Amino acid sequence: MFAEINTFLNDLIWGNILIYLLPILGIFFTVSSRFVQFRYFFRMFNILRESVHDKQGHVSSFQALMLSVAGRVGGGNIAGVAVAITLGGAGAVFWMWIIALVGMATSFFECSLAQLYKEKDGIDSCVYRGGPAYYATKALKQKWLGIVISVLLLITFGFAFNATQSFIISTSFEASFNLPTWISGTIITIVFGITIFGGIKRIAKMSEVIVPIMALGYLLIALVVIVLNIDEIPGLIMMIITEAFNPSSAIGGGIGAVIIQGAKRGMFSNEAGLGSAPNVAAVAYVAHPVQQGIVQSFSVFIDTIILCSCTAFIILLSGVYTPGVEGVQGILLTQNALIEHIGSFGGYFVTVALFLFGFSSMIYNYYLAENSLNFFTKGNVTAFNIFRILCILLVIWGSFQDLRSIFAFADLSMGLLAIINLIVITILYKPVLQLIKGYERQLKEGKTPVLRYNDYTEFNIDKETWKEIVDNINDKKTKE
Repeated sequence: MFAEINTFLNDLIWGNILIYLLPILGIFFTVSSRFVQFRYFFRMFNILRESVHDKQGHVSSFQALMLSVAGRVGGGNIAGVAVAITLGGAGAVFWMWIIALVGMATSFFECSLAQLYKEKDGIDSCVYRGGPAYYATKALKQKWLGIVISVLLLITFGFAFNATQSFIISTSFEASFNLPTWISGTIITIVFGITIFGGIKRIAKMSEVIVPIMALGYLLIALVVIVLNIDEIPGLIMMIITEAFNPSSAIGGGIGAVIIQGAKRGMFSNEAGLGSAPNVAAVAYVAHPVQQGIVQSFSVFIDTIILCSCTAFIILLSGVYTPGVEGVQGILLTQNALIEHIGSFGGYFVTVALFLFGFSSMIYNYYLAENSLNFFTKGNVTAFNIFRILCILLVIWGSFQDLRSIFAFADLSMGLLAIINLIVITILYKPVLQLIKGYERQLKEGKTPVLRYNDYTEFNIDKETWKEIVDNINDKKTKE
């Protein structure tokens, strides 16, 4: 009965509410901000190059971006795309692109809010905390809402998703390298424990190393496949666009199935609007919230437009996928496709890529849970250490336990989190528009934008936090 109720609620939330709510609000945020994700797309590179990262040890904009990408990029980029193509055909890829492009605006809004309402960490004065629980509590003055959001984040990411990721990684290594799950599980747990006991700074540094390696490595292997099949690329792109509006008769459900599969897998993969990425966006030490909003919207682009497209091209350029024909799905489809292109090495590469994608997601998931715990404990070291030990035990336990039922429950809690977060950021869209205007005004004045925090007093932000940041940045400019 529990499984049936869980399935019903998941279908209701993901198949009947979020499937429409996310793109509609994405379009609303895109239009109301005058297409901010496109207007400032190239400015993002300047922001990262000039990322404020002083000697006191603050987390930089780039590090926060890498941690965010670590979470967005995961099994969904390998297995999720394969499922979308299997059930929705090549046209599903087009709708993944569309949902990502409008989702970039949603991510911009939620991450800018996380920056605006961030506060100092109770343990380390160089670390900041923020996210949906914080801006819901401060802006809407609804403490109970912040508590609900924190509990959902804690359960979803801290417990369920991490234990399940451990199982996926360990069983994948067992299948590819005949390595017992207890060995791979132990290795994962040790590295995971060393990382999380170092706090957000070590987590950010680990992401700074792992994410570029995994992303560039996967992009490189996709480029090899593209070069080997360069003559087929124009036709493939045309097929993706054509199938998006006129799907093959072999695809059950017609155009509706194509749109739903593309949109659903795109949402699962890039997490725009789900309320997870803002927790990481708040950590960055930047002069103005809009800066990190721009940077975080780019992580959606990296996840879907770049890395999901890599998987799609690998599959569609191979001969292992036939529309409407039952066969292998998920990771195995991607693995077989890559083997078809580059031989047996392709199968091993997918396993290693899955490990890097999965482990980076684990440390990202842990941080989201830690940030939620901080909402309750306000920097209690003992509470943090107990929680870290519990997370480590769950990782080793999950390495040899099939936790699909727990994962399904986590999908439900994440869906509830997404609905709450989307409602909150829709209510708070005006402060973000004011942030954009203030940012653009300073650019027109020929100044490097900093938050003029006295202009936002009615929004109940932490003025002391922003005063210290702006003063430090101004002092640094004076010395230079």
